[in-house]
Amino acid sequence: MPNAVGEAETDPLVSAAIAGDERAFAVLTERHRRELHVHCYRMLASFDEAEDAVQETFLRAWRGRDGFGGGALFRAWLYRIATNVCLDELRRGSRKPASPQSFAEVPWMQPYPDGLLDAAAPDADRPEAVAVQRETIELAFLAALQTLPPRQRAALIARDVLGWPAAQTASALGTSVAAANSALQRARATMQRHLPARRSEWTSGEASAEERQVLERFIDAHERCDMAAALAIAAEDIRVTMPPLPACHDGRDEIAALLERAFGEDREGDWRLLPAWANRMPAAASYLRRPGDSVFRAFKLDVLRVENGRIVEITTFGTALFPAFGLPATP
Repeated sequence: MPNAVGEAETDPLVSAAIAGDERAFAVLTERHRRELHVHCYRMLASFDEAEDAVQETFLRAWRGRDGFGGGALFRAWLYRIATNVCLDELRRGSRKPASPQSFAEVPWMQPYPDGLLDAAAPDADRPEAVAVQRETIELAFLAALQTLPPRQRAALIARDVLGWPAAQTASALGTSVAAANSALQRARATMQRHLPARRSEWTSGEASAEERQVLERFIDAHERCDMAAALAIAAEDIRVTMPPLPACHDGRDEIAALLERAFGEDREGDWRLLPAWANRMPAAASYLRRPGDSVFRAFKLDVLRVENGRIVEITTFGTALFPAFGLPATP
């Protein structure tokens, strides 16, 4: 994997920013905002908390700009600060699911819009592109990360996602190379226990035609309130979770009961859905028009995991991040 690279250390913009030029500093940090946001999101599993972490990163960088000695690239310096901001936040929060059986046990988890992932790495040849590969941004990987102690989480992201060498990882964590390597090995072992076997290599994958077709069928079934069509694309062992709610629904029988409430004669209203993509996975934004209302209003976001032409998992989120996805309040 590529090492962290960025501006040449002789870049006059870097020199001006470190010398106290606020405009130069703002321009320079904005270059890295989106990729740092993805990094903080992976550490914290929360889109909103990642926003706060990036702001704190830039604040610390500005206040401590004299500490940038020029021996490391500016981008790597920002990553080191961002990592420690997240570590501080995780230590304060003390939240870690011991062994999550479902996403319901990670109530702080939020989805990440694919459009913003693309913005973080618009060119596959750029070093930050590695940070938004599918297998290290999917919800399953994200939830597995949350089982790791903060330092192990940071070590694994630095080495196996960002591709940093051992020495750079140790420097970012303020520890020895031996300690960083030990944290990495423990983290890898834990991740392998929690991740599905097919993700053990953590390789990237593009959205497939199969996923797109299943998403189209999902949208069509919901808009027609066709329970049979919805169940036809559901795996027998399908699971539905709704973070931050603790409920976890397993199997087609439980899903049928949910669909009956959504599609039956006593349903809350009519549905309209828009396709979306989150965490490199197909998703659908649902809008509900209640009886007596003339407008479809934002209701939920379903993120789908598809295997062998069937939906094996649906993670349902609220509407708070619709603006980040570029989704309207009413379609």
